[in-house]
Amino acid sequence: MTESAQEKKCVLVKTTLLDFPGRVAAACFVRGCNLRCPYCYNAPLVDENFSGRDEPLPQFVSAEEVAAHLEKRRNVLTGFVLSGGEVLCDFPLAKKLILGARSFGYKIKLDTNGTFPERLEELLSDERLAPDYVALDVKTSPERYAELDKGARDLEEKILRSIKIVSALPCGNREFRTVLYPPLLGKDEVERIARLLPQDALWLFAQFQNERCLSPEAEKILPCSEAQAEEFLRLSKRFVPNAALR
Repeated sequence: MTESAQEKKCVLVKTTLLDFPGRVAAACFVRGCNLRCPYCYNAPLVDENFSGRDEPLPQFVSAEEVAAHLEKRRNVLTGFVLSGGEVLCDFPLAKKLILGARSFGYKIKLDTNGTFPERLEELLSDERLAPDYVALDVKTSPERYAELDKGARDLEEKILRSIKIVSALPCGNREFRTVLYPPLLGKDEVERIARLLPQDALWLFAQFQNERCLSPEAEKILPCSEAQAEEFLRLSKRFVPNAALR
């Protein structure tokens, strides 16, 4: 039977030195997301109806094609990164990809937006599925998450729960990440997030890039200045000494 386009939901980066700390890895970006962050630069992954503006759509492959690559490169690669979009939106696919990579001996890194704490807990409670490293995106202070999905319920509660879950992992197996998008992040939000994270957290800030955004309006927003970014970093380090700009 011919595989349908719907089953091809993965964008495979065959080799990356950047996405899994200390490992040569492959990365799989899964289509679909429950949030609509205006600044997102992965629009073809987030919006399944996105047809592209000026750039071509990425090439999507199946979970079987991902597994075939991992098997072929198992003597070169040691890490496998699952990202999105939000990979936990399609939980059966996430588990299938993890089990496939694990069968070839790979270490697993999960990138997640934290809005599926029950699924994250389920993965971490099963040694076959538990990621070896979790990167949690904390996009703004929890009480503002409703701005990213106005139809969702309990987002504040969910992100608080996910922060608690990831914080319980050993410090070498986790990181927290925040994009410096001015409409969603000011000093109040930075301090609010900082008070929620463990003191031994690795907290990485990334500058917002106003190009290829999900929302055309976001492309009109100026990134924060270098001085502002340094101010946020100083503030965050009062609570989380390992905060850093990347």
